Amino acid sequence: MTSIAQDSVHGMRRAIDWKHAFFVAAGVPALVLFSMGAISATIGAPAWLVWTISVLFGFVQSFIYAEIAGLHPSKSGGTAVHGATAWIRYSQFLAPLSLWSNWLAWTPVLAIGSGLGAGYLLSIFYAPDAAINTWQITLVDLGFLKDGLSLRINATFIIGAVIMLIVFMIQHRGILGTARIQTILTVAALLPLFIVCVVPLLTGDVVLANFLPFTPLAKDASGAIVPGVWDKGGWLLFLGGLFIAAWSAYAFETAVCYMSEFKNPGRDMWRAIIYSGLFCIAAYTLIPIVFQGVLGTQRMLDPGIYAGSDMGRALASMVKGGEFITKILIVLLFFTLILSIMTAMAGSSRTLHQGGRDGWLPKYLSQVNTHGAPDNAMWTDLAVNMVLLLMSDYVFVLAVSNCNYLIFNFLNLNAGWIHRMDNPDVKRPWRCPTIMMVLGTFLAYVNAFLLGAGANVWGAGTFASGWVSAAIVVPVFLFRHYVTDRGKFPPDMYKDLLLPGQTELGPRRAGMLPYVALAGGVGAMLLGYFMFWGG
Repeated sequence: MTSIAQDSVHGMRRAIDWKHAFFVAAGVPALVLFSMGAISATIGAPAWLVWTISVLFGFVQSFIYAEIAGLHPSKSGGTAVHGATAWIRYSQFLAPLSLWSNWLAWTPVLAIGSGLGAGYLLSIFYAPDAAINTWQITLVDLGFLKDGLSLRINATFIIGAVIMLIVFMIQHRGILGTARIQTILTVAALLPLFIVCVVPLLTGDVVLANFLPFTPLAKDASGAIVPGVWDKGGWLLFLGGLFIAAWSAYAFETAVCYMSEFKNPGRDMWRAIIYSGLFCIAAYTLIPIVFQGVLGTQRMLDPGIYAGSDMGRALASMVKGGEFITKILIVLLFFTLILSIMTAMAGSSRTLHQGGRDGWLPKYLSQVNTHGAPDNAMWTDLAVNMVLLLMSDYVFVLAVSNCNYLIFNFLNLNAGWIHRMDNPDVKRPWRCPTIMMVLGTFLAYVNAFLLGAGANVWGAGTFASGWVSAAIVVPVFLFRHYVTDRGKFPPDMYKDLLLPGQTELGPRRAGMLPYVALAGGVGAMLLGYFMFWGG
């Protein structure tokens, strides 16, 4: 057996198996609570189909992620790290872009989840119009990005900040302790919620009429909600739903963030991501179907459900619970959000940490504490999310974050076939079936199209804000690579891909194909944008 000392040369400890990673990733289904109301309020009755399609997309993509993760047994940080090494032969900027975009996609879960959790706690003890729920101090008006958007301090911010600090303290002691607490929270929170969602199915409270008419939402001349039609505007709403659902429904790929912490990476890796995917398929189909079938479109349009803050009371009404039951369910939902926050901090901090080790991001991020936890990366996560927690509209934060997620998604899915061409002889503990490789690569272009078509459904500045936030990595990388590292990458960056006797990466066997793939992705994105927003 390999000792912890041997596996801790760079600080990360091989302490978990696939079951631990599964429970760390078990917080992903809670992400449905972040945007389920927003999607229902945008598309209406077809929202459940949006979730089903999206999670099936994510499951197909996970097969590629599992293969490329197996190529990197010494790396933590997730599939963006594994995919970045495919692009380094072709562009020094695409590799850090993939890593950075993945982190920007994951890290806002801390702020959004903490904000929603704070809202849940406030709803237990105070009425919506109580002074503690209504006071706020506006710091910056961001209305030029989206109407009503601002940075503000209120009770939600203060309580949310405390929640994030508690999660930080839990994770300070390393991944094994985190996984153990995640296991307890999963049983305490997710299982009862699944039972509550099954009860309406057994009692017959899921009503077929609530799924009809199967049309997108529209408004009449007076502004009242009416059934729409499947015209260009209707399809735009549907694509906007698929765009934002991806942020939640694809996210179980976080199960392979812990390659350098698995006891047996080859065995544990594919089990962690495939079983997490199956679990998420059940969650992302069952939960939206039950909510829609019991509550109906009109109830799902409630502003509290749109924002996510009223999910507890909505859930209690589905099982006809009184005030006591309502408060219990809100507490369970709160613990469910803690699951998602812990999942996000564990995954996103390791992305930063590996970026620091591999020469993409600032070097200070590569440091770990005595427990093998990436403390500096976690502090960075915490600082960024304190700013995001000040935002008055978490749906907009989520949408901008998802622009980055789909950028990463495109680069990483194409990394699968690039790795096969450029690194054919590197050991693969698990090999993706060819048909899944083809389907996953095709979905890269589908997602690029969704980025162009769907982003601005969530605010006129979403698409531009997504690309501006992604571009921040360019000066960050330039400073690290040319100032800190004098133009040379750390040997750790590509060591997993070296065959015996090699000291440098092999030749570029893919030729011009990666550049053709990039052009195709840009074309798919622009097609989606100009088809629906070009005038």
